[in-house]
Amino acid sequence: MSLRNTRQVVEDLRQHSRLIEINDPISPNLEMAEIQRRVYINKGPAILFSNPVGTSFPMVSNLFGSLDQSRFIFRETIERVRRAIELKIDPMAGLRRPWRYLSAPWVGFTMMPQRVATGPVLANLVPLSQLPQLVSWPDDGGPFVTLPQVLSQAPCSQGKRPSLSKINLGMYRVQLSGNDYVPDKEVGLHYQIHRGIGIHHQAALAAGQPLPVAITVGGSPAMTLSAVMPLPEGMCELTFAGALAGHRIPVIVGPNHAPIYADADFLIEGELALDATKPEGPFGDHLGYYAKQHDFPFLRVRRVSHRTGAIWPFTVVGRPPQEDTTFGELIHEITGPIVPTVLPGVKAVHAVDAAGVHPLLLAIGSERYTPYRNPDRPQELLTQANAILGQGQMSLAKYLLIINQFDNPNLDIHHIEQFLRHLLERVDWRRDLHFQTQTTIDTLDYSGQGFNIGSKVVIAASGEVRRKLATELPGNLNLPKGFSNPKICLPGVAVVQSSLALEATAGAVRGNDSELENLIAALEAQVGRCSYHSFEQEKSKPEVALWVLVDDSDFMTQSLSNFLWAAFTRSNPATDVYGLFATIVNKHWGCEGGIVIDARRKPHHAPPLIEDKLVSSKIDAMAARGGPIAKFL
Repeated sequence: MSLRNTRQVVEDLRQHSRLIEINDPISPNLEMAEIQRRVYINKGPAILFSNPVGTSFPMVSNLFGSLDQSRFIFRETIERVRRAIELKIDPMAGLRRPWRYLSAPWVGFTMMPQRVATGPVLANLVPLSQLPQLVSWPDDGGPFVTLPQVLSQAPCSQGKRPSLSKINLGMYRVQLSGNDYVPDKEVGLHYQIHRGIGIHHQAALAAGQPLPVAITVGGSPAMTLSAVMPLPEGMCELTFAGALAGHRIPVIVGPNHAPIYADADFLIEGELALDATKPEGPFGDHLGYYAKQHDFPFLRVRRVSHRTGAIWPFTVVGRPPQEDTTFGELIHEITGPIVPTVLPGVKAVHAVDAAGVHPLLLAIGSERYTPYRNPDRPQELLTQANAILGQGQMSLAKYLLIINQFDNPNLDIHHIEQFLRHLLERVDWRRDLHFQTQTTIDTLDYSGQGFNIGSKVVIAASGEVRRKLATELPGNLNLPKGFSNPKICLPGVAVVQSSLALEATAGAVRGNDSELENLIAALEAQVGRCSYHSFEQEKSKPEVALWVLVDDSDFMTQSLSNFLWAAFTRSNPATDVYGLFATIVNKHWGCEGGIVIDARRKPHHAPPLIEDKLVSSKIDAMAARGGPIAKFL
């Protein structure tokens, strides 16, 4: 069955007992989001809100509530797509096993978008204000579309027919009302750096022409997934959507509007304001904090319409894991095998969801430059790290940790604790830290020096084990005043709690220099230098290779997820990484002892997301009444 709209998806899930329907009146203002977060974390099914408050359109969430359910939605096409990727990696496989790839011609056909004159999404006009007004977090600046499919195309030369292969499909934040937007006439269009629509916006500015944009919601779930696919620049996301949907994606193309996805449930169509921006946000986002209010482009709306029987799909983002975690898992499962063909020598890449995706990126590379010398230091790994940081959204990585696959061919990149242990056993802090300062970071990351401004560090480790990692603190550790509650968080990783106030300084926000110097001096005196030579299990003393300065040691040691989230979302490498016995040699910063990351919350950071207590109490009461959904609340 080729699913073409949200109602078909809902009925398919209902028939297979993968959906719960809530008939009670539930408000899109905070209540639905609270329910969605609880159901997702408790591994529940999709949720159909058939009687939402304030809108006549049913709403559905958690369509991608688990990897199993996502595979189920695409059960008729996902294997064909995998086999098409196999052929991309090894074209000769089609000759060796032709029966395995009999579906390849059909997949190729479905990858071609289809021009159509009209479609179901244009059937009914509706005021913008009558669309569902979803608010996910108490301090959000207004209602947002959380699963938008934003289609745009660069301006065409006079009289030239637009090419379907040049359409960009992306998922960019859309604020429906609030702030300074003219009611029913304007919506915010928050797109960040390294997004395809930016290329079209630049072309429109250069041509002095308006940029038509179509925002659609719903339709085939393949369109939703494709909108977040990290495809190479110039590759049309509609091709992948067609392969995964099992049919060609119908697109309405005209001279006076953006390309419109014809099968969608809803459409918001208009022109991007080229000469102005307006405040957008705040918005509770996927790092687990509020993205603050900033000026972003906005859309002057010309038309809002919907198909007959439309259902509004939505999701909720926040501190991982959330439903977008499943997007990442499914994308990796489908496209992971193709990574080595795009990045030679790289075996695997893993954007760590628990750390907010962009703050922490793990990679397994390979040292092949001089295998005859059995190199014990990173060489090709650094080339591969630069290649990774040159690839689309991977370029937003803040901490890139890369290791050599030949040191442990069986290492699983998704086993994060094992990966960190492998790296910390081998890293040489004197040479293996490589910083990029005054560069771009994720728009939503407020740990840097300004909007989109921050730093990166590559930590590359290769060679034999150099040290034994401590699983207990050094005996009689005596910390300076203001520092307390030291704990081992992971092998070789210790956290230290600080009660000292943070203040603004020139170019950064950090603690008092003398206070940090006191901590580092105390650690240098009591812990000493790290091992950088031959490792002898019996003679080596356990070492702490990484110290993390935190607000709450107990929170950090409760779970690996807590550690990854706080350590990497609350630090900026150039301003927050320190070292014991630090040195600068040939302009390279390193240290002979362990490193210290200051991961305390700082005044310029965004506030973390906290649920509304009254709404939480209401959903608690709903759970107490029982019913099919109660066990997931």
